[in-house]
Amino acid sequence: MDVWDDAAQVTRYQRGQATRWVLEYLTGFAGDTWQERWDASPLGQGLVEANSLGSRRTTGVAVTPGVRALWCLRVIRPSQIVFRINHLHNFATMFVTAQDDPLLDRYAEHVAAMQLRLTHQREALFDLCNLLAVQDVALADVTPPAVLHFAHENRQARCTIQPGNKVANRLIGHSMWNALHTAEHFPPSTPVTMRAALLRGQRTIEELVDRYPIRNQAVRGLLIDYLHRRRADTDYATVKHLVLALVHHFWEKIERLNPDQADLRIDVGLYATWRETIKLKDNGKPRAGQDGIIITVRSFYYDVHTWAAEEPERWATWVAPCPVPPGELHGLGTRRRRINERSADRTRQRQPLLPLLVRHVEQRYDQARLLLARADKAMDDEVFTHNGTTYRRVITEPDRKLIRHGDPVPTRVRNEDSGQLIHIGTAEEAAFWDWASVETLRLSGVRIEEMCELTHLSIRQYQRGSGEVIALLVVAPSKTDRERVIPMSAELFHVIASVVRRHARHGRPIPLVSRYDNHDKVWSAPMPFLFQRQNGATPAVFSTATIQQMLNRRCLALAEIHPAFRELKFTPHDFRRIFATELVNSGLPIHIGAALLGHLNIQTTRGYVAVFNEDVIRHYQAHLHQRRQARPEGEYRDTTEQEWNEFEEHFDRRKVELGSCGRPYGTPCQHEHACIRCPMLQVNPKMISRLCELEDDLLARRSRAEAEGWAGEMEGIDLTLTFLRGKRDETQRRAQRPPVGLGIPTPRRKKDR
Repeated sequence: MDVWDDAAQVTRYQRGQATRWVLEYLTGFAGDTWQERWDASPLGQGLVEANSLGSRRTTGVAVTPGVRALWCLRVIRPSQIVFRINHLHNFATMFVTAQDDPLLDRYAEHVAAMQLRLTHQREALFDLCNLLAVQDVALADVTPPAVLHFAHENRQARCTIQPGNKVANRLIGHSMWNALHTAEHFPPSTPVTMRAALLRGQRTIEELVDRYPIRNQAVRGLLIDYLHRRRADTDYATVKHLVLALVHHFWEKIERLNPDQADLRIDVGLYATWRETIKLKDNGKPRAGQDGIIITVRSFYYDVHTWAAEEPERWATWVAPCPVPPGELHGLGTRRRRINERSADRTRQRQPLLPLLVRHVEQRYDQARLLLARADKAMDDEVFTHNGTTYRRVITEPDRKLIRHGDPVPTRVRNEDSGQLIHIGTAEEAAFWDWASVETLRLSGVRIEEMCELTHLSIRQYQRGSGEVIALLVVAPSKTDRERVIPMSAELFHVIASVVRRHARHGRPIPLVSRYDNHDKVWSAPMPFLFQRQNGATPAVFSTATIQQMLNRRCLALAEIHPAFRELKFTPHDFRRIFATELVNSGLPIHIGAALLGHLNIQTTRGYVAVFNEDVIRHYQAHLHQRRQARPEGEYRDTTEQEWNEFEEHFDRRKVELGSCGRPYGTPCQHEHACIRCPMLQVNPKMISRLCELEDDLLARRSRAEAEGWAGEMEGIDLTLTFLRGKRDETQRRAQRPPVGLGIPTPRRKKDR
């Protein structure tokens, strides 16, 4: 009886003929078993491909079906590189049938029922059959380490076949891991994703120290004890920097210079020699963080001195004079000011270029979004024109196979002018996240880690008694371990709503995903993160490196048309500095700016505001003066009902003819109600026609002033016209953004609560 019950007799005949041909081929090589003869043959060693030995056109026999049959029947076991060289059609289906393994059959049914694209379902089944064939095991014997071993072997084999190919260097098997985990084949303690299993996580203090060769075991024990005590009041990332500074940059280099060094007493000559070694990095470039290493070493000696008074039995034997001389850090304040000056200069260079970057990502997203909408409506091979460019809708042969299996197909179009085939769905996805990242960073001023940690739960609202709803964005604790709330502008709320709508467009809630913190080396609890996307078969949160790569690509694209971008790039923190500068320059008191940015010290905010330093000092002093007049020193009482009513009325007083004033509570109008010139004015799109009327009136006044020779009046009108036209262009740009419908939530039933 045949293992495979094929409908066509010719298929069984061809497979049998090919199998006999392969066995006859193997008889020409030495060995007592078929496996030994296979390993001795060029085919088994991966020197030739099966289809190069024979085909129907050359020998009348296709060799590949015979090789596939022998692998499926486990007559011979291929190596991973041989498996990858030979492309075997329909291998997974035939392998599952040949094993007659109920557990493997249930796995195949489980994969078919998973909510995955057909491509990822095929990967999950094919990769497992590949593992079983190469490792010669049954599914019951497959463990998480076996899957990780398979992934690394597979990558090594593909890199050998295609050296230098970045795609070949990626680890495969993610879909298989997800399927095995959801099928409860792995133990419950197994990580949910293969990526989580590959990441080591936090290392112990001993492991961190032992990464560097320390000869003196007594000093090694001292360093470990010191780091354990420091670990109690600091985070993992700080401990890693302490290990790098103390163990690698300090003591390891001391032992290289003096292998017989037995205690912490460093003589002047040895210290001077060591001081010269840290001026350069290992690659020969100057080291910018020399002061940080010196401060860490000095703190280490002073900590040992202090702790020796508390625990002399442990620390007193190691007390030694600090080798860092008092004048070593002379000029530290000057060097830090130079750092702030470089940051200020960086902000000055990038602030005028930010509108170009914003316009670029907006136009790119609008172009991709509208092209995708137009292409989705087009039929196969239909030609249409979009923005003056002719495109043709293309459905490839692999797409037709997906359609026959009921799987959604990606939307592709061909540019008829250039002949370029565009995967417009992927292009629109990339353009959307470029736009959402840039807009969120520039409109909120959050740190990049804070943006990646935003979740659906971060969106809150405050409803006033009048019914007005104020949108709020809750930023989780990050660098300062302090949560803060940011009032969202209409533009920022549109961006966040667009992100939510994109995740919920298929009627499903935002997926719960764990985020890996590269600094603390820990995984978060599964949460509905906003900045996540589908990475193959697994949803994944954007990493900070991915956001930086997205910004680099946009700057490189802009460099082709704007020479200013050829010499510089934007980083996520540049948006934060520009955000702080614009806040303070717009009249916002610096203490409110510090609260919005999450700074514990106002001096930190002052360091961010590099362009208008005089405004910072003036607004801060004015705030202190007003605060001292409003409250006696030391008085901090609860808000009265009258004060709360005044706070709510503040939002009514902000409403002006052209829209809404964005000035914060407790601050007077800084521009004497000259709203057209005020950067805090948020124009209502409905008032664009009113702006046109004001422009006509200003032009008439300018004509009169020009006729009368009123030079000062003309200068003032020109300035007002500049602000008016800028606000009109900005309002028109915002008005063109498509509305975001988040849908109306339905109340939960009682049994669901």
